Amino acid sequence: MDERDPERGNRHQDHDLLPDAKHEVQGMLKGGLAHPSTKPVLTGAAIGVVVAAVLPVVTWPLGLAAGAGFALYKRLRP
Repeated sequence: MDERDPERGNRHQDHDLLPDAKHEVQGMLKGGLAHPSTKPVLTGAAIGVVVAAVLPVVTWPLGLAAGAGFALYKRLRP
């Protein structure tokens, strides 16, 4: 079958996730708050910190990284 066959679930190809994430983060660093992904990723980081504050085992840096990572992933793969 062809890789572009819609029946194979080609929608969720994660083999390009890291290059896509690198490109997106570079754009966020260059564009600052004007970049469309910056605000959702910062919001995800803030939510991660709040969740980490509620959970006794998770520290705030881990919550920040997890929240930002999840928000970035959802921006790249909605």
